[in-house]
Order: sequence, then structure tokens, then C-alpha cells
Amino acid sequence: MERKGEVEICARAYVKMCLHAARYPHMAVNGLLLAQKRQATMAGQPDCLCITDCIPLFHSNLSLTVMLEVALNQIDLWSTESDLLLAGYYQANSGIDDKSPSPLAQKTAGRIAELYDDAVLIMLDNHKFTTNPRVPPIIVLEQKDRQWVPKDKNLIMWRDWESSRHICKSLLEAKAYTQLVDFDVHLDDIREDWTNQQLNTEIAQLVSVANGSA
Repeated sequence: MERKGEVEICARAYVKMCLHAARYPHMAVNGLLLAQKRQATMAGQPDCLCITDCIPLFHSNLSLTVMLEVALNQIDLWSTESDLLLAGYYQANSGIDDKSPSPLAQKTAGRIAELYDDAVLIMLDNHKFTTNPRVPPIIVLEQKDRQWVPKDKNLIMWRDWESSRHICKSLLEAKAYTQLVDFDVHLDDIREDWTNQQLNTEIAQLVSVANGSA
């Protein structure tokens, strides 16, 4: 079996997953992960999968098949036009101690894995999800023999965990999650932007400040 490579998680993707969960704290939420692939530095080594963004999907009923198909088609088209790769799925369950991937999570992530072998499934760990967690409150899983299993933690990288953590804390305290638009909201009002460009800009500005370039 080919060894799967590193996964790097950028601030935008992490922050938006957390904001989605924070906006609907008593509901399960889910979404899709987008990535850019970086070429391996050494011949024969697996590529590093860089998760750069996420698209929040649903919060009211995660298992509406027809709506999921509509969302997948629109997001796949948009991501292709944006030169991004549909590379995974995330979910936060409603229970504080429930961090297991549901059948829906496994099935949806499995569909993405059929198109992209290195796709990942990220579960938010609600028990560790606070305003300012010491460690990332997420579990990254990969598919092996058609089963979703935790990925080797040594292969999970952060563009800058401390920066991501502080940016997320700042936006949570500012209640920026009220700006977040998931596909549920978009379906109620198609003027609402599920790509969350305004929020993306705000996160990018905070990243620039954290990196000392603004």
C-alpha cells in the first residue's frame, strides 16, 4: 500500500471549521475541505496535502441527500474554477463527548476519497473545543482498507498552530461566527455567500498581522 503523506492545516480552514461549530453549538455541523497540493521535495516521496479552506455545509439536517448533491456539485465546480481540490470532509457532532465519525461522515468522506486517494476526514473534538485550546481540538482520519482510522500525528502539520489558535480566539470572542454562511443559510437565501469571502478576507488580514507583514 502506498504510504500517505503529510497533511498541513492552514489557519483559514481551521478557523472556519471552529466558527461553524460555534455558531450552532447544540447541533451537528459538517462541511467540505479544500486543498492545494504541494509537490514532494524528494522523488518518490508522497505529496504534502495542504488544507487551505473549508466550505460549511449544513446544520439543520446533515443527511438531506438531495441538498448534499446540490452542494457537492456547486462546490466541486467552484473549487475547480478556483484551482482548488476537493480533499476531505469535516463534521462536529452534537454531543459533547461524541467525536466518532457517523455513517454519513464516513460515506461522504468515502465518496471524496474515490476521487482523491489522500482525502481526509476531520472530526471536531467538542470536549477539547474551547475559546483557547492548548492543542488542536480536531481528529484527522485517513482511509485504509475502506476504514477511517486516525492519521499518524507525526504526519499532521500546522502552518502555524499558535497563530491559528490566537486568530480563532480573537474571532470567537468577537462573535465573528455570526457572519459565517453555510449552505443551509444559502439555500434559504441565495444572496448569502457560502464561499464566505468577507470572512476569508478578515482571517487573511489577521494572518498577515500575525506574520508581521501588516
